[in-house]
Parts: sequence; C-alpha cells; structure tokens
Amino acid sequence: QVQVVESGGGLVQAGGSLRLSCTASGLSFEDYRMGWFRQAPGKEREGVSCISQKGSNTYYADSVKGRFTISRDNAKITLNLQMNSLNPEDTAIYYCAADRATVTISDYCRGRHSDYWGQGTQVTVSS
Repeated sequence: QVQVVESGGGLVQAGGSLRLSCTASGLSFEDYRMGWFRQAPGKEREGVSCISQKGSNTYYADSVKGRFTISRDNAKITLNLQMNSLNPEDTAIYYCAADRATVTISDYCRGRHSDYWGQGTQVTVSS
C-alpha cells in the first residue's frame, strides 16, 4: 500500500520561512516525479513546484519563483520544499504528490492529476 506523508507545516509570520518534507512508502520513489500542490479556502488546488525523478528538472509556479526551493533525496526517500519570504497569500493546505506521468514536468505541475497524494499539511502565514 502506497503512503505519502507530509510534515513541517505550521503558523508563521509574513516574511518568515518554513520547510516542508514528504516521504513515500510502498513505491519506488526514484521512479516517480514528485510535486507540491496547495489549496487555499475557496480556491482550486494548484501546482506549486514539481521535480523530476532524478531532480534535474524543476518547475515553479510564478507566484513562488525566487522564494521556494524544491529538492529531493532519493537515497533518503525524501522530498523537501523550502519556503522563504512567506506572505499571507501562501496560506493553504500543502499536498505532496507522486506520479509516473510522462508529460513534461511543467505540464504535470500545472495539471491536477497525480497517482498518489498525501493527506496535506496546513501552512498559515499571518500578516
């Protein structure tokens, strides 16, 4: 059984930083592209950042470019999202996802499908 589990969410003041982590079991982690998606209240889920299987290709939504950094460690079966300069618009539930799609990393991240999803972790940024 595949399990995807996020950690690291919380409450932070505007301008602060948070680091989200994700681990996956029950699948060959290195065979999956991974992504972070988020959903704010009243909004559709959107792709934040995604990374290819070996980490050579990444995608960032325009709203987070220059502030967020995605990384993965296949040996440790871990996906990370370093979030800096957070603002209240970043408040959302953040989901980790794993997928074996063959589309480009940007198409994967801009879409809403993924093979597996975590349960989500809340990130709240106060002004």
